[in-house]
Amino acid sequence: MVHAAGLLIFRRNNDRVEVLLTHPGGPFWAKKDVWSIPKGEVDEGESLEQALVREFKEETGFDIPPGERIDLGTFAQGTRKTNHIWAVEGDVDVSKFVCESTFTTEWPPKSGQKQAFPENDRAAWFELNVAKQKVFDAQRVFVDRLAAHLGLNLVESPQQQSLL
Repeated sequence: MVHAAGLLIFRRNNDRVEVLLTHPGGPFWAKKDVWSIPKGEVDEGESLEQALVREFKEETGFDIPPGERIDLGTFAQGTRKTNHIWAVEGDVDVSKFVCESTFTTEWPPKSGQKQAFPENDRAAWFELNVAKQKVFDAQRVFVDRLAAHLGLNLVESPQQQSLL
């Protein structure tokens, strides 16, 4: 089982709560409107705390804002990965986003050419209800847990209501 550690930064913007999400990089995700909580795999011999700090910096270029970290728990992403996510209140300027992590893939497909792409190509702030619709399915639980911690009720989208 692979373990990943991540951080969901939130800020209060007037009467709204917004969270910082990143968009996966590379050609596969280029035209998809799916976003992620900044997170990454825990290396062998590394604690969750160490991985959290390292991965957040690599994935966003930002240091973790000071403040109390809220443990949002874990959630299994299929049978292969377990995500451990925390939240902290803070603010970052997304215009200064820089992803330091890259991956290599064959591109264009079947060309035999390898290209490097950033793991994330941008970051943005989203209101909680919008964030819940945009994140990967296995990460929605963390948006819900943050909302519950803050005493907020998220409105289900018409799509989510039809699934109930």
